[in-house]
Amino acid sequence: MVEELQLRVSPEVAYDNANLKSFVAAKINVGQNDICDIVIAKRSIDARQRNVMVNLRLMVYVGENPQSSPIAVPVDYKPVPDDAPVAVVVGMGPGGLFAALRLIELGVRPIIIERGKPVKERSIDIAQISRVGIVNPDSNYCFGEGGAGAFSDGKLFTRSKKRGSVERVLNIFHQHGASQDILVDAHPHIGSDKLPRVIEAMRGTILQCGGKVYFSTRVTGLIVRNGAVAGVECSDGRQVEGPVILATGHSARDVYEMLWRQKIRIEAKGIAMGVRLEHPQHLIDQIQYHSKNGRGLYLPAAEYSFVTQVDGRGVYSFCMCPGGVVVPAASGSDQLVVNGMSASGRNSKWANSGMVVEMHPEDLPDYRPDDPLCVMRFQEKLERRCFEAANRSQCAGAQRMVDFVEGRNSCDLPRSSYPAGLQPSRLDMWLPALIGNRLRKGFRAFGNSARGFLTNEAVVIGVETRTSSPVRIVRDPVSMNHIDIKGLYPCGEGAGYAGGIVSAAIDGERCAEALVDGLPRI
Repeated sequence: MVEELQLRVSPEVAYDNANLKSFVAAKINVGQNDICDIVIAKRSIDARQRNVMVNLRLMVYVGENPQSSPIAVPVDYKPVPDDAPVAVVVGMGPGGLFAALRLIELGVRPIIIERGKPVKERSIDIAQISRVGIVNPDSNYCFGEGGAGAFSDGKLFTRSKKRGSVERVLNIFHQHGASQDILVDAHPHIGSDKLPRVIEAMRGTILQCGGKVYFSTRVTGLIVRNGAVAGVECSDGRQVEGPVILATGHSARDVYEMLWRQKIRIEAKGIAMGVRLEHPQHLIDQIQYHSKNGRGLYLPAAEYSFVTQVDGRGVYSFCMCPGGVVVPAASGSDQLVVNGMSASGRNSKWANSGMVVEMHPEDLPDYRPDDPLCVMRFQEKLERRCFEAANRSQCAGAQRMVDFVEGRNSCDLPRSSYPAGLQPSRLDMWLPALIGNRLRKGFRAFGNSARGFLTNEAVVIGVETRTSSPVRIVRDPVSMNHIDIKGLYPCGEGAGYAGGIVSAAIDGERCAEALVDGLPRI
């Protein structure tokens, strides 16, 4: 017999298997020994009131065991035939990976071109950024197998549910090694410590089914033949032919410049930029769980989400990492960019998030309607300014939160997770006014809504600029093809059509389906 239950219980019950079994047995009036298994189908925390509660949807197996996972739905990947048509996938982030996997399902052989290294080798280059300040322009937090998401927590929460099946994406991640918890939790995450193994398993599926992967290979141009994209040219002289899914991620500035040179239509896109804000995690736990004792023994590290309007633009938290660390995310030698990530346990002493200001292209001082790269240039300029303010190093400039709001020096800084180190800097003076002034007002608003949030125990670290693509590669909303030239399918965050791992993955699948629909019928 299988009983389905909807429960609202305390954390002590929800997160302790013995307590949960005892509670459920009493609820359905059976002995605990009669319960063979309890499968949690959905779980969410409700911390709106002083007493934090957990909502659960359960499947209780009484007198029998489940024959297989009742919530996991794996995809059956089969090798593509030897004579299968070929498609080129540029980029191996979530957009490119899921595009390649979907192509295999549909009987097309994907050839992936990735400028960076395999995810294991990539981690060595990432460590060098913090240790000695060396940034490999093709292997860093932005570029390499897994894309920018591989080392930024693996957050899988998205609001893009109308674009495709979120559950399908989560199941594919689970099928390749992610915990079943991602199918259960309202805000699922894999963790930067576990996501690389999941990505390697996805690569294994692609290769076993007949796909190919070329690492350390940069695309330098598109092959255009008879008015259509017929493949790509690579930095090593190689040419790879086939229709192209372009899934390069939001930091491939050389690709945007290449498209502009080749007269492929692109346009400037709005973006959000700001800083990383880091608090002690215990303080965030106290605020969010309404308890001076913090999260206690059972609750996970608390998250937060803030948004307000300041002078006609949104100011909001972005990519919140509970129990996480701040990391150096530059992709060039003269840049300083920060981001955040968490391991699966989310067990560091700190909480961080991007605190960013919504910006439209016309907000920029150097805005030109005829220059689709103007927002990208503003990004670059701000990252160089931050690098100069940090004495041309990855030791980031920082300011205590209240000092930033009040416009005064921070004589010292709190301890931080940032591995390359912090140095005092007057961010309030060198951040562009359209960002800095709105952030100060936003921080005051957030402090008014969450007592204790505006504090000098928190530190503001500059700068956070890589929230999304500064360019949109214009495509037809139905065919997914570039609006002007056939055979080119702009995909994911780098094309300006996604914002996170899951939405990029969904977009990759949609581009793959559109590409297959556009292949000539025999």
